[in-house]
Amino acid sequence: MARSGLIPESVVQFTSVTSLKTESFKNDFGEFFYRSVKPQLMFGYRVETVGDGLPVQIATPEKALCDFLYLNPQYDTKDEIEALRLDPDVLAEISANSRLDSTAARFGSQALARRVGLVKEIYSL
Repeated sequence: MARSGLIPESVVQFTSVTSLKTESFKNDFGEFFYRSVKPQLMFGYRVETVGDGLPVQIATPEKALCDFLYLNPQYDTKDEIEALRLDPDVLAEISANSRLDSTAARFGSQALARRVGLVKEIYSL
């Protein structure tokens, strides 16, 4: 079975970024969170078609990681980041495409750059 995300367990919460207001809702499919970011941070995605032709924007793996670390500043130490149990295969793929640093740099956040550095150190990227 192929892995499709950074976290190797089943996901019961889905988080999306939006330039609109932060919002959340729950239904039979799970809990959905929309987290607000500045419009200039709405980059790094591809468009995929789901269901009956509905286009959705899916973040690239490096953008998803940067969004997560940017929106969750509580993950700020090696121990906290290790506790996330990120998928090393996906991280290796992110590292191989060499876009992680440039993606993180577009956020203009030293705190994010430091957290990305911790991830790279922990996972030897």
